[in-house]
Amino acid sequence: MQTIEQAGSFRLGDRNVRRLGYGAMQLAGPGVFGPPRDRDGALAVLREAIESGVDHIDTSDFYGPHVTNQIIREALHPYRDGLTIVTKVGAVRGDDGSWNPAQDAAALTAAVHDNLRNLGLDVLDVVNMRLMGGGGDHGPAEGSVEPQLTALAALQAHGLIRHIGLSNATPAQVEQARGLVDIVCVQNQYNLAHRDDDAMIDALAADGIAYVPFFPLGGFNPLQSQTLSEVAARLDATPMQVALAWLLRRSPNVLLIPGTSSVAHLRENLTAAAVELPDQEVAALDGIG
Repeated sequence: MQTIEQAGSFRLGDRNVRRLGYGAMQLAGPGVFGPPRDRDGALAVLREAIESGVDHIDTSDFYGPHVTNQIIREALHPYRDGLTIVTKVGAVRGDDGSWNPAQDAAALTAAVHDNLRNLGLDVLDVVNMRLMGGGGDHGPAEGSVEPQLTALAALQAHGLIRHIGLSNATPAQVEQARGLVDIVCVQNQYNLAHRDDDAMIDALAADGIAYVPFFPLGGFNPLQSQTLSEVAARLDATPMQVALAWLLRRSPNVLLIPGTSSVAHLRENLTAAAVELPDQEVAALDGIG
């Protein structure tokens, strides 16, 4: 736990969480669909994360679907005091594993209840509204978020949600959302090679709002860079540890949720908290984006 504490903490909702957390997406089967190849291994990763000091787990009931949340419940319920579980709504999975929008009030209500049931909770700590953009990559796309957030606010008023966040959102959508409800975090794609949200990170930091990069290591297309490999070699670290250390240094409001289905890889990720980046190495890494 001493290592992970070196990364510090930041406010998420009504709690301070450690800046190195865990993303549970990879606990499902291939393509984040169906059961894992090694269920016992998935349980072991979650328990190791908690024993290592992780107090922020990111998940969704559309991982699997249902699989990841059920594994979290099996591994960790009853949950330790102070553990923050953040989930997402806004999509459903097709029988072919496709990711399909589910953004109307009825679908969002059903998704919240699915998360509650499969996680074994009476109230969800944070629910991120996962916006579904256009195109094959499902990246951000402009559009009003008022209908979705109105539905989530109603569920919050009924005591089913403590806090609301956004995922896959544009700057305009974040601005609109903040005029409708209290937003405690924004979860967007961001890493060494994908930095469209630089201005957003700084604006959120100024207001004390967490920014949670998904695919911090590149996601389905892992980061590959000669510069990254060279910096890692000079620091006697792995490229992925350096990529995570760069994100931790980027801004104090950045909360990391690297995912893995391997205990060894989990330990490697968490050790990124101890990687010190000299200014000259930060400058080299900054040149990647």
